[in-house]
Amino acid sequence: MTVKGRTGPGLLLCLAIAVPAWFLGLRMPVIGGPVFGILMGVLIANLFPTLTSGFAGFSFEPGIRLTSKKLLQVAVVLLGFEMNFATIVKVGGQSLFVMLFTLTAAFVTAYAIGKLLHLDGKTVTLIGVGTSICGGSAIAATAPVIAADDEEVAAAISTIFLFNVLAVFIFPALGHSLNLSDMGFGLWAGTAVNDTSSVVAAGTAWSAAAGNNVALSYATIVKLTRTLMIVPITFTLAMRTAPLARRQENASEAPAYNLVRTFPWFVIAFLAVALLNTWLPWPDLASKFVTAGKFLIVMAMSAIGLNTRFKRLIAQGWRPILLGLCCWFAVASVSLLVQKLTAAL
Repeated sequence: MTVKGRTGPGLLLCLAIAVPAWFLGLRMPVIGGPVFGILMGVLIANLFPTLTSGFAGFSFEPGIRLTSKKLLQVAVVLLGFEMNFATIVKVGGQSLFVMLFTLTAAFVTAYAIGKLLHLDGKTVTLIGVGTSICGGSAIAATAPVIAADDEEVAAAISTIFLFNVLAVFIFPALGHSLNLSDMGFGLWAGTAVNDTSSVVAAGTAWSAAAGNNVALSYATIVKLTRTLMIVPITFTLAMRTAPLARRQENASEAPAYNLVRTFPWFVIAFLAVALLNTWLPWPDLASKFVTAGKFLIVMAMSAIGLNTRFKRLIAQGWRPILLGLCCWFAVASVSLLVQKLTAAL
């Protein structure tokens, strides 16, 4: 009997990487466990591609996929045990102003550079959405709405994936060189890093070096507020593409916008936990939940490292990567600029 669809082998592989990465992160907090997890995962994936693909009738991929997606969401929910609900509402509201500019910067840049590079419009939309909102999750939610094919989705996800990994290494170092405060870095990472996993990992690395959780808390709150933008963006795209879909020969097969499937429900769970923590404080137990969440983040980053295939990235060509780089640079620059101008007012 095959166990190809089972998640056990992949989960155990991610756990085997996360344990040493976690302890290395404790010994070298400036680097942090998530960074070690990514590095070890990338090395294993690219040096032993056959191993990570599976053998003897089973595959690591289901467990790796579960770790990078679902366990990451559990980790984010557990971080709510150190959050105050009033702070979440305040920080989330304050970050909306910066998000307005970063969302605009991402889409304008994607449209303009996409035209210059003669990229397909659906690929441009997917990379723009992935950069501006929440990486792979936004791409997965948007792809059926605009009827993107597998090749377009693969190009967008591979591009976003590359910059997710780079962000964990680059952002903390850049933040220190720019002399950002803990809150400033949290807002910058939360608005400018593509995917939730990389935002949390970058925030964790910064907070470990700083000796507090301010940056991690701010980055997580801002990122989850940004994640909620999936709903209005995909709804707008659905309304825009509906007339085109009806004119297509197989209009009856066109995908429909599904709010229930698109909505990031783990964000609601995070808010519920934060609300519970606000009214029923339990410092000792809450700290254990937060520690468990941080360990799951290391596992998730190990899974992301295992999913990083350099051959797959090269196969997509240089144009999607260049577009992703331009969008990423635009969003990161605009986020910093708006923060500076806002502070000066």
